[in-house]
Amino acid sequence: MAELLIVRHGQASFGADNYDELSDLGRQQSRALGDTLRGLGWVPDRMITGSLSRQKQTLEEMGFAGPVGEHRGWNEYDFHDLLHSRFGGRAPRDVITDRKTHFRALKDTLADWQKGGISQARESWVQFCERIEQARVDAISVQAERVLVVSSGGVIARLVAASLAIPNDQMIALNLQIKNTSTSRFVFSGEKFFLHEFNSVPHFHNQERAELLTYS
Repeated sequence: MAELLIVRHGQASFGADNYDELSDLGRQQSRALGDTLRGLGWVPDRMITGSLSRQKQTLEEMGFAGPVGEHRGWNEYDFHDLLHSRFGGRAPRDVITDRKTHFRALKDTLADWQKGGISQARESWVQFCERIEQARVDAISVQAERVLVVSSGGVIARLVAASLAIPNDQMIALNLQIKNTSTSRFVFSGEKFFLHEFNSVPHFHNQERAELLTYS
């Protein structure tokens, strides 16, 4: 069966004015993953990212040659928009800049969004799910044995949850544990599509690189 390997982007610039840029650590993580995949003999014959800079930069740092497709369905939900919308237009500063406060607020916000709340957000939960499914179908619609996608944690968690038919609240739990530059592997053939591996970080499985591991 063919493989769809989805990578969460490297560490972005949390709390910065422009979050959508890899940190120096995020670039190191991405290079380590690319080196490890090549060492394992895994080289993609199709590559896709969303339109976000942190996704594109991750793939660039991984160092694979060849054309790269783009599908906006692989973009993360706009968590800044969701948080600001939930708080009436402007979230408190610590919700944006303090990690613990941010992720507590995000967990509650996602739960509300999934239930149809936060109606003023630019994208609904249903629209988010629909575009991910469109991106998935597009990724596996072309003859390719190894498809590499660089995406984001929420998208990966939703795709895993959908493939396993698990409840929405479990998708949130999956989302918050996905590591930067982790890989989640799906196998597919025709209408068959299965999760094979989730949130794997073989490139950090040694003492030298273990300190590169991050979740946000």
